[in-house]
Amino acid sequence: MKTTYDAIIIGGGIVGMATAFNLAKMNFGNIVVLEKEMFVGAGATSKAAGGIRAQFSSQVNIEVSMKSIEIFENFEAITGEPALFDQVGYMFVLTEESTLDPYLKAAELQKSLGMDVQILGPEDVKKIAPPVRVNDVIKATYHARDGLGDPHEFTQGYFRACRKMNVEVLTECPVTGITAAGGKVTGVTTPQGDFSAPLIINAAGPQAGLIGKMAEIDIPVQPFRRQIVTTGEVDFIPATMPMVVDVSSGLYCHKESKGLLMGWADPDVKAAFDESQDPDYNDNILMKALDRIPQLETAEVANSWAGLYETTPDHHAIIGFDDKIAGFFTIAGFSGHGFMHAPGAGLVAAEMITGRDLSIDLDRLAPNRFVGGAIEDEINVI
Repeated sequence: MKTTYDAIIIGGGIVGMATAFNLAKMNFGNIVVLEKEMFVGAGATSKAAGGIRAQFSSQVNIEVSMKSIEIFENFEAITGEPALFDQVGYMFVLTEESTLDPYLKAAELQKSLGMDVQILGPEDVKKIAPPVRVNDVIKATYHARDGLGDPHEFTQGYFRACRKMNVEVLTECPVTGITAAGGKVTGVTTPQGDFSAPLIINAAGPQAGLIGKMAEIDIPVQPFRRQIVTTGEVDFIPATMPMVVDVSSGLYCHKESKGLLMGWADPDVKAAFDESQDPDYNDNILMKALDRIPQLETAEVANSWAGLYETTPDHHAIIGFDDKIAGFFTIAGFSGHGFMHAPGAGLVAAEMITGRDLSIDLDRLAPNRFVGGAIEDEINVI
């Protein structure tokens, strides 16, 4: 078995696979992806809700999203692998005066960057998302190029494209240590043996902070449990139903098969690698959903699961080389937006690694930004 590479990517979720694909497409060299689970995309990626949007409040998140949407729209042409991007849009419903100013300001920034964002009244909300209760709705923001995708489908697409370009992927291969010498990384240790490379890419999602510790690097990424509930088949969710976010309650929901997927970020959940399901958490999701979509009273629960958000203090990803140890590159901390940002982030990370001109200025996402000074938070987080 080969043990020497030009790059080792830790993490076979969609972020790791997108990074591997773009590096291989740029003829970077010999690449191996190490995934601790039995299959690629079986970790945090497999628990993602599948939303894809560009409605953020910071310029860099908007730009990464717009680049990702462009790639999602042209995924088969770029990778040679088919995958469906269902562009039903994203709608942020505003029911309190206090939420209007920040979201409308964000919409103005989005428009200035080329997005066709619409400001809707209650009547328009009802036309686009008929099941949604609108008697308390003041405004809503809507972007039709946003939408939904299957995280498994897109990850497998990247995986198959990578294999065609001779990227090696080893599963059930957790990294247990990182080796370094002379201020440079030299490789990793795993139960399947030691692997050497002058470049280690940390795409480990919720485990990114643990990987950093192996290299004595502080990476401020913490795991937070999030839960999702889906319903059985219902007859009142139209095929064109967008992702709907009730900003005040935190509920988000979108069509899933012939039913509805619902989620919510419980602010009382503490950081931990805990993917157990809390029945009270699920009940909270259902109550919030019933309040916004009363017809759900007749629906049955079909499934539920828990997964982990990889969260940074400012809800922005960390992308870049560490400035203390050469050859250690992090692409993690997407704060619930890893699936939707993976295509654009993987492209720009590969550009950075290969020394090319960057499609997007990533200074805002530099790993050392947390050392002193104020950092702007992303407000549009669900």
